[in-house]
Amino acid sequence: MIRILCFGDSNTYGYRPDGLGRFDEKMRWPMLLGKLLGAEYQIVEEGLCGRTTVFDNPVNPGRRGSDQIGMLMESHNPVDLLLVMLGTNDYKVRYQTSVSQIVQGMDQVIKKALEKASGTPKILMISPVHLMAGVEDIDPEYDVASVEKSCKMAEKLENYAREQGYFFLDAATVAAPGRDGEHMEAEGHQALAAALYKTCYGFK
Repeated sequence: MIRILCFGDSNTYGYRPDGLGRFDEKMRWPMLLGKLLGAEYQIVEEGLCGRTTVFDNPVNPGRRGSDQIGMLMESHNPVDLLLVMLGTNDYKVRYQTSVSQIVQGMDQVIKKALEKASGTPKILMISPVHLMAGVEDIDPEYDVASVEKSCKMAEKLENYAREQGYFFLDAATVAAPGRDGEHMEAEGHQALAAALYKTCYGFK
């Protein structure tokens, strides 16, 4: 059995862009990926709305990925493949971060994960879908600079992944945000699962 831990924010959790809660198991990309991969693979969903890499939200605490990943790795060991898709919440105005700082935050998350892993899991870094232009008119937690950062993330994260010997996928090449400018519609979940299947199938 090959265990895959999917660690991310609301787009891993499956938050619906219409604001009506969460997509069910038949529609979320981790579960769709598991269905495509088959019985030899076990998918562990660990998506949390508002999760960041290392930045603390005083209004909604307990969302720092670097604080949570070690415990989750211990809980789900042995993990064979760790998929990480974070960054969207780091773009929020309150954090005033650069793309480089967010990638550094990703690095801290991965290092924490590897510290607590019982073996040596492979790592797949996923650059999130871009924020939609004008998202600041829908969600004031973002601004124009947030959108620009989201469009620059893939290049920086791919360079980091290559340097570290990790797998990489740019979700924005296959999916886009839905009507709220942040979260994928069902079609986006399907497209992302299909793209990840091409990377994950046959992994040993």
